Amino acid sequence: MTLTNARLVAFALVACWLFTGEASPTDLPQPMFVDRAEAIPLHTSSPTTKQFLTGDRGAKPAIIAGELRIPKGGSEKLPAVVIVHGSGGINARQERWVQELNSVGVATFALDSFAGRGIVTTINDQSQLTDLAMMIDAFQALAVLAKHPRLDANRIAIMGASKGAVAAVYSSMDRFRKMYGPPDASFAAHIGLYTPCNVNYIADDQVSKKPIRLFHGIADDWVAIGPCRAYVERLRKASADATLTEFANAVHAYDSFTILKPVQFPNAQTRRNCALRENERGDIIDVKTGKPFDYNNPCVERGTHIAYDADATAATVRAVKELLTTKLAAAH
Repeated sequence: MTLTNARLVAFALVACWLFTGEASPTDLPQPMFVDRAEAIPLHTSSPTTKQFLTGDRGAKPAIIAGELRIPKGGSEKLPAVVIVHGSGGINARQERWVQELNSVGVATFALDSFAGRGIVTTINDQSQLTDLAMMIDAFQALAVLAKHPRLDANRIAIMGASKGAVAAVYSSMDRFRKMYGPPDASFAAHIGLYTPCNVNYIADDQVSKKPIRLFHGIADDWVAIGPCRAYVERLRKASADATLTEFANAVHAYDSFTILKPVQFPNAQTRRNCALRENERGDIIDVKTGKPFDYNNPCVERGTHIAYDADATAATVRAVKELLTTKLAAAH
C-alpha cells in the first residue's frame, strides 16, 4: 500500500469511527506494509492559562487530530515522538522532521492543535490558544499512542518548536503530569526548539528524571535565549537531566529549510522582553509591574523574523536522532 493510499484509508476509518462509533484504526487488524500513516482523532479541551494552572475542568471541549507515521512493517514495537507545532501551525518543518525521524526507525505523531479549533495561525494573536492548552493535547496523544500495538509505550518522546515547545518542555513537570498526564504513561524525553522559557511556574524545577533537551539560537529575536539559560541552570541544580545547546548565529525557526532568505513578521507578537511568573492563584504576573499579564501588556512587542541555518539544523537533527535511537534504547 502506498503512503497516499494509506492516508486515504486511515482518514476513511477515522471518519467511520467518529461518526458511527465503530472501531478506530488501531483496533483493526494490522496488514503487512512497508510504512503506514494513520489519522487519529483526540478529545481535548481549550482552557485559559488560569483554568489550566488551577485544574479547572470546565474548559470548552475540542476534537483535534494528528497523523501517526509508522516507518516500517512487522511486529516490532517502535519508539515514537509526538511533534507539537508552533504558532504558524503545521508546515514543512514538521514534515521534514517526520522524514528525518522515520528514516532511523522512529515513529512520529504530528499533532495539529489548530485545525480542529478553527485556528489558522496565532502569530499575530497568541490569545487565541494558550501554550499550555497544547500540553493537554500532547498528553491526550500520549494516552492513545501508549496503547498502540506497534509502539513502545516506554519510548514515546515529545518534541515541540516555539509555542509547541512549551508543551514539550514543561510536560516534564511533576505537577503538570499529575494534573493532566495519563496515569500509566509518561514521555521518555522532552525536546524543545527555541522554547519560550520566560514564565516561572510554581514547582517548575520538580521534573521527570527523563532527558530534557533544549536547542536555541542566540540571535533569536522572537523568543529570547536568556530565560532558557536560567531555567536549565535551575533544573540542573535540582539534579534534572537537562541541557541547552546554543547556536551562535541562528535565529528563530532556524530549521525552516524552505526559507532561503530571512522572512520578516512585522505584526508578530513577541514576549521576548517579558519576565513572568505564576502566583498562588494561578495568575501569570508581570514581574516588573506585579500586574496580571495579558497580550496588551507593555512588555509585549511586535516585529520578528525567521531564517534557515543549515549548520544549526544539521546539529539539532544529529543530536535528536542520537537521543532517540541511542539513549532511549539503552534506557529501555
